[in-house]
Amino acid sequence: MPSYVSTIIICAVLVLIAFFAIRNYIKKLSNGCCGAEGDGIQKVKPSDTNKNNYPFSKTIEIEGITCKNCATRVENAFNSIDGFYASVNLKKNQATILMKENKDDALLRQIVRDAGYKPISIH
Repeated sequence: MPSYVSTIIICAVLVLIAFFAIRNYIKKLSNGCCGAEGDGIQKVKPSDTNKNNYPFSKTIEIEGITCKNCATRVENAFNSIDGFYASVNLKKNQATILMKENKDDALLRQIVRDAGYKPISIH
């Protein structure tokens, strides 16, 4: 077999690897890190959307939220529970949790963990 055939095979393999890597990168750019299609996850609204009805507030620093789908997962974890109103600041990796009753930090940490993320600190 001529020596140039092995060079062609190696180049073809490298082109295939590059193609799949670029395709996955473009998918992440357009759909977020979670690979969700389109708009991703549907948002859950809190049962009471009037923020004035939530006298208690805590901010949770969270590790692992990297896209809008991650942020929506954390918000949904809280907003699906009566008495919570959550919003996530993706740039700061923080969730602001409004509460009708002051809840224990351990409960807040568990909700974040159950959503699949790591709570770092609560203030």
